[in-house]
Amino acid sequence: MTRREEHEPAPVQRSIEGAAGAADGPAPTAPPAASAGLEVSRFRSPVRRLARRIARTVFLRGIAYRTVRRTVVTDPAAERLEGPCIVVANHSSHLDAPLVLGSVPPRVRRDLATGVAADYFFTAPHKRLFTELVFNAFPVDRTGGGANRGLSKQLLRAGVPLLIFPEGTRSRTGKMGSFKIGAAGLAKAVGVPVLPVALIGAYEAMPRGARWPRRGRPPVVVAVGEPLQARHKEPTAAFNGRIENAVRELYARHRPVLDR
Repeated sequence: MTRREEHEPAPVQRSIEGAAGAADGPAPTAPPAASAGLEVSRFRSPVRRLARRIARTVFLRGIAYRTVRRTVVTDPAAERLEGPCIVVANHSSHLDAPLVLGSVPPRVRRDLATGVAADYFFTAPHKRLFTELVFNAFPVDRTGGGANRGLSKQLLRAGVPLLIFPEGTRSRTGKMGSFKIGAAGLAKAVGVPVLPVALIGAYEAMPRGARWPRRGRPPVVVAVGEPLQARHKEPTAAFNGRIENAVRELYARHRPVLDR
């Protein structure tokens, strides 16, 4: 083993903590000090929970959902889900996170936290305020280090569910890409279920590069599937494959709704 290999983070860590994908563009800047050392309790604070509920009502119901016609289909097993989990979804549009936040079961959405780039969303007060209020955002240090390294595990262990897009970035064509193993590895490490979600029509409604959804309130379907749990001694790659297949199956099953 070379010295470089000894110090490289594992693939699961790279996928979750943000180092993966750094080669796709310029090296990210160091995360700001304001994003460091956040207390896990803030993500379940009753005061912040109330503020988040109000902000989501204004932003999601008052703005985002008025631009599309949203249909939500939920597996009964998802409605019975209790405790922390990892919500995974395909990623092709800026509509994706708002669609997931307002469509998963209430017990999941109440404290659902979304990872955001610390060097972008935590650099200006207005960006931070918006993402924390609406998305219950936690900072991801895209350099792969920083004071919040491992925060995702801490949040799950404290009972906070997480939203992760395993493709790592938005699709440029609308076609679903391969899932990185970060979400599967994290779920196995902490022992929490994964809730698969398929977003159908989001790319057509607001493709990459668009500043606003297209006119006419285009239809979108949010299909929430049955929670998945890692099997005893199941390899992370195999679990990741089951998660990806579940999202693809949900997508294929409910895609015809848009063609009616």
